Amino acid sequence: MELRILVLPGDGIGPEVTREAVRVLHHVAEKWTHSLYVRKGLLGGAAIRATGGPLPEATRELALASDATLLGAVGSPEYDDLPPSERPEKGLLGLRKALDVYANLRPVYCYESLIESSPLKNEIVRGTDILIVRELTGGLYFGQPRGIEGTGGGERAVNSMVYTRSEIERVCRMAFELARKRRGKLTSVDKANVLENSQLWRRIVTALAADFPDVELEHMLVDNCAMQLLLRPTDFDVVVTENLFGDILSDEGSVLAGSIGMLPSASVGNQLPNGAWRGLFEPVHGSAPDIAGQGKANPLAAIGSAAAMLNYSFGLTEEASAVESAISQVLLSGRVTADLKPPGAPASTEEVGSAVCEAIG
Repeated sequence: MELRILVLPGDGIGPEVTREAVRVLHHVAEKWTHSLYVRKGLLGGAAIRATGGPLPEATRELALASDATLLGAVGSPEYDDLPPSERPEKGLLGLRKALDVYANLRPVYCYESLIESSPLKNEIVRGTDILIVRELTGGLYFGQPRGIEGTGGGERAVNSMVYTRSEIERVCRMAFELARKRRGKLTSVDKANVLENSQLWRRIVTALAADFPDVELEHMLVDNCAMQLLLRPTDFDVVVTENLFGDILSDEGSVLAGSIGMLPSASVGNQLPNGAWRGLFEPVHGSAPDIAGQGKANPLAAIGSAAAMLNYSFGLTEEASAVESAISQVLLSGRVTADLKPPGAPASTEEVGSAVCEAIG
């Protein structure tokens, strides 16, 4: 099979973790005799430095011409004072919009070997296996009007949380389908006691439930969900919510997994005729500029994102499972980076990548 992927190393630790993820993809391609074609592009701060903007047109074109895109991370302190429309993160938002990847799938899984890494009690996190489905192209991050206006005491900032029925229906229908293939429970998270936007969201999700009688649906307010994820995480199966709430709740999931360096993600949209998704795959963590270039970054979330790519964009379930199994073996071996608190000396980013390839065989 031909695998045409675009790699966007991004900023900070992005180049380090994507390098190991690509190494694993090459290893998989060689073992299963696939043809892997890798092209690289610029996004975020790296793109600003080279081209003056966070999303060059060349990167957009490469992404649209590729089967899937693997991203490292974006963000750099040198651009923190720029307006939102010019910051590195704007490039990522623009790429998501260009690819029309409207659903971000963020698995939160507690490995038994990492149970001591979570600050929560073992009996609370043991058995956690959650899939958070975050709407990705609507809501506050994209709504109009937006901006800062006025001066002095009258200066004001405006952001608009805007959703259409079709935007809500498509991401929630996907969440129902995913729940049907897992344990059959869907938690829809909103703020319907305050926001009209959430009231529409809840009404549409409730109507969709009639098409999925085999899926148990519950509604939960976002503030309560943030608490319940830490009190009873094993009660959750699939969680679906809008953009801002999903951004926050999925990062909270790092407490359950033991480290944010363990959380992969897949951003997908409409399925292609062959059943695959052209997706954008990236670790949940940020660019961590404080440890960039030191070999300390945990590459397992990036490698897990590569496994998700094999699964969702290429339908290579055996290969994806082999990578996920290799990650489990590496965790058990203790050859991990410092964030996972290994029993001995921490492994480097490159050493973890090598260990995953060895575990695949």
